[in-house]
Amino acid sequence: MSEKIIPIRTYWWVFFALLILAALTTGVAYIDLGVFNTLIAMTIATAKMLLVALFFMHLRYKPGLTRLASFVGLFWLGVLVAFSMADVFTRGWTPQGKPW
Repeated sequence: MSEKIIPIRTYWWVFFALLILAALTTGVAYIDLGVFNTLIAMTIATAKMLLVALFFMHLRYKPGLTRLASFVGLFWLGVLVAFSMADVFTRGWTPQGKPW
C-alpha cells in the first residue's frame, strides 16, 4: 500500500500555525471576556486539534472508513464536553446552604 508523500513545507506551515494558535490562547487568557473566555479557548483548542488530526495523524489523506471512525470518536468527545459544560453552567441555579 502506497502512502501519499507530504512535503516537509506542509509540516512546517502546520507547526507555525500551531505556535500562533498557542500564542493566541495565551494572549486570550490574559483578556477578561467574561463567559466568552471558555468559548474562545475551546474554539482555539478545536482548531489546534483539527490541525494535528488532519496533518500529523494523516487523516486528510486516509480512506473513508478511517475518517468515519475518527469523526465518531471526536463526535463522542464533543458530546462529553458539551454535557460537562452544561453541568458546570447550571450549578449556580440552586441556592447555597439548602440541602435537597
